[in-house]
Amino acid sequence: MNPAQKVVFWLTAKGMAFVRRHYLGMAAGYSLEEVCGHTFTVGRQKDCEALTDYLGKRYGGEAILCKNGRSGLCLALKAYFEPGDAVIVNGFTCYAVYEAIKAAGLKPVWADIDRGDLNFDLKNLEKNIDKNTKGIIIQNSLGNPVDIVAIEKFAKKHNLIIIEDLAHCAGVRYSDGREAGTVGAGVAFSFGKDKSIDTVSGGAVVLRAPCKHKIKAPTKSPRPSDHLRARFYPMLGATCRGIMVIRAGGVLMRFLIRIHWVERSADNKLDLTRKISKFEARRALTQFKNLRKSGEPALREFYLVENRDEVLRELRLNRYFFDGLWYEKPVSPERYYKKVHFPEAKCPEAVFISEHIINFPTYYSKDKLVRARKIVEKHLIGGENG
Repeated sequence: MNPAQKVVFWLTAKGMAFVRRHYLGMAAGYSLEEVCGHTFTVGRQKDCEALTDYLGKRYGGEAILCKNGRSGLCLALKAYFEPGDAVIVNGFTCYAVYEAIKAAGLKPVWADIDRGDLNFDLKNLEKNIDKNTKGIIIQNSLGNPVDIVAIEKFAKKHNLIIIEDLAHCAGVRYSDGREAGTVGAGVAFSFGKDKSIDTVSGGAVVLRAPCKHKIKAPTKSPRPSDHLRARFYPMLGATCRGIMVIRAGGVLMRFLIRIHWVERSADNKLDLTRKISKFEARRALTQFKNLRKSGEPALREFYLVENRDEVLRELRLNRYFFDGLWYEKPVSPERYYKKVHFPEAKCPEAVFISEHIINFPTYYSKDKLVRARKIVEKHLIGGENG
């Protein structure tokens, strides 16, 4: 690579790192076919009905389509709990989960996790039980399934209601062969950016067990602004990537954020009155049907490394852009972290993991990740990886 090429690549890498770290998410990986498919798919009411019917049959309950994943999770919590109840939640998660819990009038009880799979440490779970603890939310972090047999035993012992959050793990199977989503009383789905089912926005809930409270399904159509943002996000992301070589992509994306043509995932507000866009319902149904029956691998392969910033820099120099981390704080994104009042002393493993994790995006093929693994493996903490 000659000096001029190095300068161009450095500018491109800097711009790509900024945009992916802050705004683009999965738009960084949409193929041209996916961009066109998402932009020009025509949805109808029958597509919403078909998705509702499919989810109800696949997961064995009453399905409701929602504006986004946090709205679906909130409906599940409202259906099975009383205001003031406490629910155990993974200490390594998204602000959307916290928002859903608070909107349902419940109290989050943060439980620490295991470095091996980013899921609950059962010994730690016992420390989080008191008379107000009524439920537990299973996350299957980054697509890694929990020990469902042990979780069920724990829940039965303490009379807890299980809610499954499938944002990371639609199609995954537990070690006993059951599919994720067929165990809990309620099952929530997010179809947001970079999720296992990705339609940019949208979500759903399946109520599998008899509800304590009657739940009203959303009746309003999406706001036109929300619909258009979801429709054109992949195309706008592709445009930003295309002009990275002149370092204009970051400028354009900041402008799109400012005028609200692009919305960061965590800013997609909870709304129990709005439905999913019809074209998103159609695309979600197609993706569900394409999930392998045996279960998908982990959504994001992860590693724990020393000096993460240096590792990310070396990856960028080798044309890998992994800056869009899940998660840079125990409850991400960082801009919402202070609102959570996260008990760091209670969840030291979650804090440690958030400071050292690198997770591989799904938009690189296995062959293209060979060199990236070699770079990361030089910096592993005690040989630990996902």
